Amino acid sequence: MYLFYCPDIEKQQTLSEEESAHCVRVLRNTAGDEILITDGRGITYTARITNPHPKHCDFEIISSEKQTPHHAFHLHIAIAPTKNIERLEWAIEKCVEIGVDEITPLLCHFSERKQLRTDRLEKIILSAAKQSLTPYLPVLHELTPYDEFIKGQRQSQGQKFIAHCYKEDKRVLKNEIERGRDVLVLIGPEGDFSEQEVADALSIGFIPVSLGNSRLRTETAGVVACHTAILMNE
Repeated sequence: MYLFYCPDIEKQQTLSEEESAHCVRVLRNTAGDEILITDGRGITYTARITNPHPKHCDFEIISSEKQTPHHAFHLHIAIAPTKNIERLEWAIEKCVEIGVDEITPLLCHFSERKQLRTDRLEKIILSAAKQSLTPYLPVLHELTPYDEFIKGQRQSQGQKFIAHCYKEDKRVLKNEIERGRDVLVLIGPEGDFSEQEVADALSIGFIPVSLGNSRLRTETAGVVACHTAILMNE
């Protein structure tokens, strides 16, 4: 089963050029074939192809169904982009497959990567969501300065964690997750968060956590945090 993406499906029953090429050229679907489509907001549509054009494949909707979210809480991973962009891309792909709801790239004091092409990351997110048959497309934000992001979390009522490598007392993330509550985890750059960044997070209620006994790469930490939050809500 393949899942196609059409965000404006209620307005126009035509797949995008990229989706049309995949549907018609790659999968060789033709007129009369039924396909599964999502709007990325939790609704899946069973549709029938009416015009199998490789650039603008038209279809008619047969039925629609609102899907239940995979988990009853909101999972937000805020992570500093890695110097090697392929590592961040890998982490985002895996987090989407696992079930992340929101991703914010962070520009931190020790960040080596200062710019980010979110358009490419959005394509990776879409591909991973389709691969895992996820009808809810995760939200990706633009690269956000750390201080600005922290200020926006002052009134947040969910669980807030910061994973860092300093030797102060930290709790184990898996022991702190409360079922059903929204979760936000901050993951720093290769050089870790600065001491001031950690202090700023703690001052507004973030809990310092460890992700295990080993020191993890940034991208690995992001995936581990995501999986831990999902697993502890099973």
